[in-house]
Amino acid sequence: MATNENLPPNVIKRLAKELKNLDEIPPEGIQVAINDDDFSTIFADIEGPAGTPYENGVFRMKLLLSHYFPQLPPKGYFLTKIFHPNIATNGEICVNTLKKDWNPSLGLRHVLLVIRCLLIEPFPESALNEQAGKMLLENYDEYARHARLYTVIHALKPKPKCHAGISESTTALNVDQSNMVSSGKMPLLLSAPATPPSKIPGPKGQDQNVLPPPAAEGDAVAAKVQTDKRKTDARKKSLKRL
Repeated sequence: MATNENLPPNVIKRLAKELKNLDEIPPEGIQVAINDDDFSTIFADIEGPAGTPYENGVFRMKLLLSHYFPQLPPKGYFLTKIFHPNIATNGEICVNTLKKDWNPSLGLRHVLLVIRCLLIEPFPESALNEQAGKMLLENYDEYARHARLYTVIHALKPKPKCHAGISESTTALNVDQSNMVSSGKMPLLLSAPATPPSKIPGPKGQDQNVLPPPAAEGDAVAAKVQTDKRKTDARKKSLKRL
């Protein structure tokens, strides 16, 4: 297996910087896998662009870097089967950026973006897959049907997009509460404990429960209840003396 020891120190330094940047700021529709022990093979998952036969599919590919990178371009291969004029049946990618148009100043980000753009605009004139190239030129609908079929059968499925944490938590809370209501269980609310109901004497000396009044009026009412109770007790004592 190739390791970083097979690459010159200046190449390792350059790749480390590029891979760090790709990890922190991924290109649109591309997720790069980084192996710190082996920079000579770069893996990436490319989302099929919207409006193309590759939409709703994710395609895994790799770039192979030689000891002479960046003087020589990397070689690109699709690991996921795909029906495309510029991608051979063995996955090899044919794009000018990796051949005659290569420039040592070009970085991995540029290469990956060019490969994704190839899914949007194929070049049937330089086809590695002759069937796909011919079909694209003569009958686009049939080409698109084949490409979509390959996408459905072979492509990976996109991961669901994550929502923001607050929205996600709020949604979960709403779902949980609705489930509790439908099952007859209500969620506990985090609030101050309720004041127990007061007891006042009934007309025949029996206590009656009443709900506590609002805090502002409660003190006045409670004082009045105590006063009435004292008057009632005094009246009872007077009756006993008689």
